[in-house]
Amino acid sequence: MIALSLAEIAEVVGGQTHDIPDPSVQVTGPVVRDSREVEPGGLFVAFVGERVDGHDFAPAVVEAGAVAVLASRPVGVPAIVVDDVQAALGALARHVVRRLGATLVALTGSAGKTSTKDLIAQVLQRKAPTVWTPGSLNNEIGLPLTALAATERTRFLVLEMGARGIGHIRHLTGLTPPRIGLVLNVGTAHIGEFGGREQIAQAKGELVESLPGGDEGGVAILNADDPLVRAMASRTKAKVLLFGESDEADVRAENVRLTDTGQPAFRLHTPSGASDVTMRLYGEHHVSNALAAAAVAHELGMSADEIALALSEAGTLSRWRMEVTERPDGVTVVNDAYNANPESMRAALRALAAMGEGRRTWAVLGKMAELGDEALAEHDAVGRLAVRLNVSKLVAVGGREASWLQLGAYNEGSWGEESVHVSDAQAAIDLLRSELRPGDVVLVKASRSVGLESVAQALLETGAEGEVAVR
Repeated sequence: MIALSLAEIAEVVGGQTHDIPDPSVQVTGPVVRDSREVEPGGLFVAFVGERVDGHDFAPAVVEAGAVAVLASRPVGVPAIVVDDVQAALGALARHVVRRLGATLVALTGSAGKTSTKDLIAQVLQRKAPTVWTPGSLNNEIGLPLTALAATERTRFLVLEMGARGIGHIRHLTGLTPPRIGLVLNVGTAHIGEFGGREQIAQAKGELVESLPGGDEGGVAILNADDPLVRAMASRTKAKVLLFGESDEADVRAENVRLTDTGQPAFRLHTPSGASDVTMRLYGEHHVSNALAAAAVAHELGMSADEIALALSEAGTLSRWRMEVTERPDGVTVVNDAYNANPESMRAALRALAAMGEGRRTWAVLGKMAELGDEALAEHDAVGRLAVRLNVSKLVAVGGREASWLQLGAYNEGSWGEESVHVSDAQAAIDLLRSELRPGDVVLVKASRSVGLESVAQALLETGAEGEVAVR
């Protein structure tokens, strides 16, 4: 964080100092909520959780070097005490962002947020020091913590924003007001909570509504290929930049194809020129993500050649998102188990089909959460798609939703042992260990709550004699 005195922090958050001998002492280290991440000069934020009360760790974090604790009650060590720790954290982030002068880029969408954020970060970092959201910490706690990781050297701050209802993104943009806002897509993720795609579009569009006008540098970057996103142009006073494969997109891709190993390649066109891209990531869905990142980079002054080179060299920064690992015996494990929705399931299956050309392919799939009344139809459709893509074997893991996946496969013409329903991750592991052959490709994907990453991890442990090549 940029250096601030405890007295200044207390004023910004409306708190009272307790047990602080010298309020002029500065916080020069990171602001963290996990006591294990405390560093000398840092500030520890004490949240009260369902199982753990952060206040209990106050003495230990100060002993480890924290300057003070942001708390909701006195803790017997230097502390700034506030009525609401979360609100205070947001106020501190807002203050720091205003002081920074960095360009703040915010993005949202139903699918691909984290992968796109990682691409944007890797591209912009070539131009100037960049701070970005780690993993998917895109809520009212993770977002201010990310903003507070910025320093005086930071020039770009890339923040992923998630929403589970109307007003959530509006609240987040109030904490960290962006100059550039990017909306990727409107899909069916969390549709059970929102009630429909129109409501999801309403929530996602709050991002572009928050932007400054075009004469003040505000830029809304919108997906030209998604009608609900493109329509958001009427909801912003910012300049609008379109990306996509549409001829009308300002930043677009031509000659899109997949390499023999399932990696996308295309000709990138921007208003400043054109250049060829061949990505290290897997799956055609990354083309849209790459175009979104290219649009941001173009707006911030990078040339087409610079952007294309950065996209071609970018890798995966966040765990369990199309994480491709090859075992010594030639089995390829694709760990995409961090989360799942219908759009990302379809993209992952298509990537599996491309990667597995001429090889046996396995789709180990589980529940997609928060789909509401659409759950049966969406799981059925994914099962059907696995058959249409000629996936060699579908392994549906779990309860009711897994049975719907298998039902879809059956109804699409799966027969014999082309699809199987198993009760849990361990049953899937046992099945794969007994039936995998050298050269097979295995995709593992489900919503985070299912915990299917354990399947991928077990498969890599199984084949760990010798070195494992991570692509």
